[in-house]
Amino acid sequence: MFVIRKIILVLTLTSLALTGCGPSPVTRTGPVVLASTTFLADMAQNVAGDRLEVRSLLPAGADPHAYQASPSDVAKIASSTLLIVNGLEYEHFIESLLENAGGERRVLTASEGLTPRRMEEADHGAGDPHLWLDPARAVTYVENIRDGLIEADPGGAEAYRANAEAYIAELTDLDAWIADQVAQIPAERRLLVTNHEALGYFAERYGFTVAGTVIPSLSSEAATSAQGLAQVIERIKATGAPAIFLGEVENPDLASQIAAETGVKVVSGLYLESLTDGPPAATYIEMMKYNVTLIVEALK
Repeated sequence: MFVIRKIILVLTLTSLALTGCGPSPVTRTGPVVLASTTFLADMAQNVAGDRLEVRSLLPAGADPHAYQASPSDVAKIASSTLLIVNGLEYEHFIESLLENAGGERRVLTASEGLTPRRMEEADHGAGDPHLWLDPARAVTYVENIRDGLIEADPGGAEAYRANAEAYIAELTDLDAWIADQVAQIPAERRLLVTNHEALGYFAERYGFTVAGTVIPSLSSEAATSAQGLAQVIERIKATGAPAIFLGEVENPDLASQIAAETGVKVVSGLYLESLTDGPPAATYIEMMKYNVTLIVEALK
């Protein structure tokens, strides 16, 4: 009986090999690419294409400003050969992880070469890190990612260049689409009041005025004062700004308090720091379109 089973097994394996239906595990020999956030991972995956898999250190929905790292994050970084970060002190949580992970890896700063906005409230020495919220600046991210992937994996240079060119064309189309959508808003209503300082580059690109900020900080984890709230209320009344916009992870309590005193509406659910696991913001481009749609509907 044993001999018969052995013969059957050999024949089965031989048949699978001949027909090509047997298991054929794919071994990736290129660099192990890890991005700090979901939107960076999506950008990098568009450049990497089918050649590499890019993973995100932070899960979908996580706020980098408030993220609490875990031991598994150390392991992810330890196994990476290329780590993509935004830079401009955005990823404070990652510094200790790099120290604990040990080993050597390339660290690619996606915002390299871009000039950050400097804020009056100097709570962020490197300047405003939210450059990705302007698709025109996101093109520089893609170019830096392309060059970093080529350096890490020269054999894929041709594919990375072609993928980057195609994705940059998509970002150019996105930029034009946003401009067309914003054109529906009367110029005098292009006023943004946000929970924290995140939409400065977006406002600059598309002709908005940032009329006020509930928390005058670049971090969603910062706090404000009674005087600060009074100033925001005064600014809203003076400018006639019709809405306060909140990121999906932000506490709406202060915004609701201001809305009660000014009569403006609170528009929550913008995805500014992270993608979603599925709709409505599963990719960077979908994230931007979703945010723009909410903003335009509230202001036009």
